[in-house]
Amino acid sequence: MGHGVRELVLEWNGRSWTLDPARTYTLGRDPQGDVVFDDGRVSWRHASIRWGGRGWIIEDHGSTNGTYAEGHRVQQTDLAAGAVVRLGNATDGPLLTLTAPPAQAQAPAPAHGHDQPQAYARPAAPAPARAAAPVAPAHGGQAQGVPGHGAPPPAQGAPAPHGWPEPPGHQHISQQPQQPHPQQPLPHVPAQHAPPGLAAGHPGHVPGHGQAQGHGQGPHADRSPTTFHQLALGRVMRIGRALENELVVSDLQVSRHHAEFTATPDGRFQLRDLGSHNGSYVNGQPMAKSATVLIGPQDIVGIGHSTFRVVGDRLEEFVDTGEVSFSARHLTVTVDGGKQILRDVSFGVPEKSLVAVIGPSGSGKSTLLKALTGYRPANEGEVLYDQRSLYKQFAELRQRIGLVPQDDILHKELTVRKALRYAAKLRFPGDTATAEREARIDEVLRELKLDIHRDKKITALSGGQRKRVSVALELLTKPSLIFLDEPTSGLDPGMDRDVMQLLRGLADDGRTVLVVTHSVAELSLCDKLLVMAPGGSVAYFGPPDEALNFFGYDTWADVFSAFENYRDYDWAGRWRGSQHYRLYAADADQAAAPAQVPQAAPRQIRPPKPQSWGAQLFTLVRRYLSVIGSDKGFMGLMVILPAVLGLVSVVIPAKFGLAAPDDGKTPFNGDAGTIMLILAVGMCFSGAANSVRELIKERVIYERERATGLSRSAYLMSKVIVLGMITALQGVIICGIGFATRELPSEGLLMPPAVEMCLVIIALGFTSMMFGLVISSLVKTAEKTMPLLVMFAIVQVVFTGVLFKIYGSPGLEQFAYLMPSRWAIAGVGATLDLGRLMPPWDAKNPGDTDPLWESTVAQWGINIGILLAIGVVCGLAVARLLRRHEPEVMRK
Repeated sequence: MGHGVRELVLEWNGRSWTLDPARTYTLGRDPQGDVVFDDGRVSWRHASIRWGGRGWIIEDHGSTNGTYAEGHRVQQTDLAAGAVVRLGNATDGPLLTLTAPPAQAQAPAPAHGHDQPQAYARPAAPAPARAAAPVAPAHGGQAQGVPGHGAPPPAQGAPAPHGWPEPPGHQHISQQPQQPHPQQPLPHVPAQHAPPGLAAGHPGHVPGHGQAQGHGQGPHADRSPTTFHQLALGRVMRIGRALENELVVSDLQVSRHHAEFTATPDGRFQLRDLGSHNGSYVNGQPMAKSATVLIGPQDIVGIGHSTFRVVGDRLEEFVDTGEVSFSARHLTVTVDGGKQILRDVSFGVPEKSLVAVIGPSGSGKSTLLKALTGYRPANEGEVLYDQRSLYKQFAELRQRIGLVPQDDILHKELTVRKALRYAAKLRFPGDTATAEREARIDEVLRELKLDIHRDKKITALSGGQRKRVSVALELLTKPSLIFLDEPTSGLDPGMDRDVMQLLRGLADDGRTVLVVTHSVAELSLCDKLLVMAPGGSVAYFGPPDEALNFFGYDTWADVFSAFENYRDYDWAGRWRGSQHYRLYAADADQAAAPAQVPQAAPRQIRPPKPQSWGAQLFTLVRRYLSVIGSDKGFMGLMVILPAVLGLVSVVIPAKFGLAAPDDGKTPFNGDAGTIMLILAVGMCFSGAANSVRELIKERVIYERERATGLSRSAYLMSKVIVLGMITALQGVIICGIGFATRELPSEGLLMPPAVEMCLVIIALGFTSMMFGLVISSLVKTAEKTMPLLVMFAIVQVVFTGVLFKIYGSPGLEQFAYLMPSRWAIAGVGATLDLGRLMPPWDAKNPGDTDPLWESTVAQWGINIGILLAIGVVCGLAVARLLRRHEPEVMRK
């Protein structure tokens, strides 16, 4: 069949190429490929042909529309003389035939006609990894056809230079660098409105090129199944990590016994979840634990990094190893008032590649990142992950996406290993063994070259090393897509290069990495570059080494200055009219939306939690205690602050009993109220100071962990428990010092007076702590917490009811009911019988006393009960406010 023939002739559309066994030939629309097709059904890097040792082999590279041999879609197959292969469509896609070579085969030069799809081949020499960039003119001179290089900006209103660089595109047939060719300006954009260095008008449309077609029909249309599973009627196939399962997977996102499939008589499959931790998904929506559903041919089942679909009487499995498509289509974000901050953004990210997003301030980079990750879905358009809507199936697909925000998602007080341990406990299923988690942590540390720093505190690491730890945390769950927001911000050029080389390595290892950055020093490491223009539109998408030539400038500083000086210029229109757009972005922009599987009505997404609520709470409490325990300064302050406040109250030399009779008048003790005022306000300040920064300083960490399945209530409860213990200890310190030198009443209402008053002070500290959490959840920066803390403490002083008469004052009395200090003073007032100790506000009516100070068990219980109730209400408010810092798709 010709397998022994080391030379083969590839024929297409009347042309032929003799294939050299020493080379691998790439087929696709990529101009840097060996055989290039300008047909929308052919993928960018569609397939390759190589000599396999005994014969020729064609291998599909995850193309959208497939490679077909003898009418059947193939992933890899042998080729022989006489073989017939079609690309993109089994019926009418570009037809390739392979024949035995004549005595001497020649490869004619490609002819470019405009009435049919075109292809051309590179020279026989090995193709370079990246096409040579066009030669840029020297500074101070201006090359023909490349305006703007070294030329001063025109005067206001003066016409801009005409002509702009022709992108390499189809000019990359030769390996010799070429000068770009100018295009004729179009008249519909006045020249005086164009930035210097750019053509007036948009680059014209080049006729004769096929338009992009659809990208398959639904999920996985662009790749073949990883494996097949044949199920006999009534047979059960159980899936999980345990060895006794029929289908054993090593994915730590999957439980030991996760789910099971059963074939039904009507040709469908029955899926039953076995109480899995990370959940089973049908069409992107989570199943109830231990639920059972019927799966049809149109349904997609997600378990860990695998998806399944029914095809006939078998089950096809697709394992997500990173070879998945990702694209944005017509993303538009509109804020209040109708202002668009992101405008019709479309692009397709090549699999296993590094993509950089740059642009001036206000160009929508952060908004785009939130739209691509599902944190803030776009108002219009869609984000497709493996041809599946990220917004509609966020609950499942969130597990495949890693996000590293600009701020470190780490507790810097912990060591590297301890931080990763707690992250692994929260993200992996509850039945994951310690050895499995440790093995994955060690694997990630070795991959990122952090194993030598595993026992160092994160605060002791350099900026670049801390960013590596943030990336390591995301790599624990093996995401296929990783997004990074300004990872090199604040780093020196050396660390900048190290971080970008790290990202380059992550992409080379089989992940798609998209990084938003202001740094342009290492863009050459990227595969694609997305440049955002002011107003949130795309100004360029393509190879980074062609970008400056596209804009017609020597440096990125010039490009960004042009963005600023010509904000009204139609950058997006110029991009869409360019040949670069047609080469690198037209597919994602013009492709029809994929056929969607049936979706449930939009609703708030409640993704399953990897760990039970109790397990999450236990882990969070231990982590929080570890963070506090590693900060010796914070621990010392927590003890010193209440001790100082307690000592302040000792300065007042008085007792809590009645004063000695004087001149036959009724004895009073006004100092008792003053002492309790000082103790109460001190406890208010201590309790609120404990918590006022706790949520704001962990906001980025909470946002990320919430998206991975963290329970909001478990997170909040961990703060309440740990801070509550600290506050209770502080209350004991304050009361111990404040009461130690005092002569207290002999009896209390229920318990010894010191115990009763200490309980009230602790309850006041707890409620004040909850007020501090409310403040921490409201503010946007930690700097705003201190003014609010001081204001809170001063307001508590005023409304205690000790300084002036509050009861009986309409409006003022009701407002004071909201103040924790009002009920705390009332509680100790009931124990001390302050209504009798304090001088009356009206000397003529000594019986007119504050009703909340009534010395009865019932009133004491009401006072402390309402005090605690205010704290509970604050807790509910905090839980509600925390929703604002979660992915928006989880709030709808």
